[in-house]
Amino acid sequence: MAHNPEQIRSFIAIELPEEAKKGLARLRKELEREEHRFVKWVDPGGIHLTLKFLGNIPSKRVTEITEAMGKAAQGISPFHLEISGLGVFPSLKQARVFWVGIGGEVDKLSRLQQNIDSALAALGFAKEERSFVPHLTLARIRQGASPLERRSFGELVGSTIFEDKYHVGVGAISLMRSQLMPAGAIYTCLSTVGLGH
Repeated sequence: MAHNPEQIRSFIAIELPEEAKKGLARLRKELEREEHRFVKWVDPGGIHLTLKFLGNIPSKRVTEITEAMGKAAQGISPFHLEISGLGVFPSLKQARVFWVGIGGEVDKLSRLQQNIDSALAALGFAKEERSFVPHLTLARIRQGASPLERRSFGELVGSTIFEDKYHVGVGAISLMRSQLMPAGAIYTCLSTVGLGH
C-alpha cells in the first residue's frame, strides 16, 4: 500500500521584526489577568501577518507554491506597514478574537494579498471569500466562555490605551509551516520570496 506523502500545514505570511514582537509581548503582559483563564494568548514570538492560509499540502508542492508566490510578488516593490490600534472581532460585547491593527501602505498590502490569492487559485487553492482585513491575532477567547466573561475582556480591551507604533518594513513574503503541539504552534519558514524582482 502506498504511504501517505507528508502533509504540511502551511500558510503564506509576512514575518514581523523582533522589535514589534517584543512590543506585542509587553502588551500581552499588560492585559493578561489571572482571572481571565478563558483567554488563550498567542505566543508573541509566533505572531505574523497571515496573507493566505493553505491548510494541509503535500510537501512536494512547496516548490510550485513558492514559484506562484514569486509571480505574485513581482510587480510590488517593498513597502512599509505599522502596527497600531486594538480591536475585537466581532465586537467588544461578544469578544471572540482580540487583535491589533495594521496601518501604513495597506493598499500595497491588499494588492499583494490579491495577487497571492489569484496566483494560488491557478494551482487549485480556493479563493478567499471574506474580504481581507489586515490584523494580527493576539488572543482567542475559549469556546466555553460565558457572555459575561466575553464582555469583561472586551471592556478591558476597550479601556486599554495602546499608543505604540511599530514599523514593519515588508521586503519579502514567506511560506510558513505550522506544527500544532500541546504547548502551542511551532512555526518554521519553508521558503521566502523577495518583493519587486
